[in-house]
Amino acid sequence: MSTKVPQNNYEQEIDIFQLSKSIGSFFDRINVFIFKSIQFFVRNWFIVMFLIVLGLGLGWYLDSNKKSFQNQLIVTPNFGSVDYLYSKIDLIESKIAAGDTVFLKNVVGFSHPKTIKKIEIKPIADVYKFIEDKEQNFELIKLMAEVGEVKKVLEDNVTSKNYTFHTISFVSNQQINEKEVVEPLLKYLNSSEYFSELQKTEFKNLQQQIVQNDIIIFQINQVLNGFSNTVKNGSKNDKLVYYNENTQLNDIIKTKQYLIVDQGKNRLKLMNYDKTIKEINATLNINNTKITNEKFKFLFPIFFIFIFVLIHLFQKFYRKQLLKSLANKV
Repeated sequence: MSTKVPQNNYEQEIDIFQLSKSIGSFFDRINVFIFKSIQFFVRNWFIVMFLIVLGLGLGWYLDSNKKSFQNQLIVTPNFGSVDYLYSKIDLIESKIAAGDTVFLKNVVGFSHPKTIKKIEIKPIADVYKFIEDKEQNFELIKLMAEVGEVKKVLEDNVTSKNYTFHTISFVSNQQINEKEVVEPLLKYLNSSEYFSELQKTEFKNLQQQIVQNDIIIFQINQVLNGFSNTVKNGSKNDKLVYYNENTQLNDIIKTKQYLIVDQGKNRLKLMNYDKTIKEINATLNINNTKITNEKFKFLFPIFFIFIFVLIHLFQKFYRKQLLKSLANKV
């Protein structure tokens, strides 16, 4: 028993000594590597400086010339044309991806189709507008929220496509104007014969509804004026005039209030009903620097130096292996 304990201590001392020796040799290798790296850059300082200047110049040129602009067009699709609108935007995006400039120029009407790099459409989430005066929409969201998260329900395609406003976003590699892109795009989106006829019919129906509501409001005013005159005459004659619930006076007043509110909404609708896809607002030529954030001037010098070091290591490896090969032949 007593002879094994010193032996174990001796083995532990050897292990600790070997570990400290390994650690020391590891740091020595790091120091050698750092020294050789510094020596390499000092020896090749002219080439390194040349690569840095070349990278800065090329990066600056690309940063200043390769621009990307974000453009947004807010629209509202009328007469149930939401799916039609999304399918048209998807078609344009597929033509852009395929490089079909003939379609983009002759069919869509873009003056310079190569400037448009991407286009997409997304709904503007406005749940309050979605459920405003629409009890069935409110009940629909409640029902869908019971089986899933509210956020997912609001972002779901079935729900989101029924929002009032939608954003058409497209990326261009140079500045554009409305006449070159926005006007042709809207003209193309409103070129459907079916929706054009539907728009004319809906527009006339809404005009007639406004006229009829004005007539009904005028008739209600006459009834209310007649009641007011009757009350005044009755008070002059020192007689009391009683109106019971059967006169439905309260219902007449509520009907007038409803029609006035409805007329206000109808006149707002009339402003948007002149087109199937109605433009609300266009924001063009937002300088997009998210992709590179003007970092080419910093990335290229690093990239060139990395390639130079890689080539040097490859040459060193090749020469070493070549010497081994020649030595083996001798």
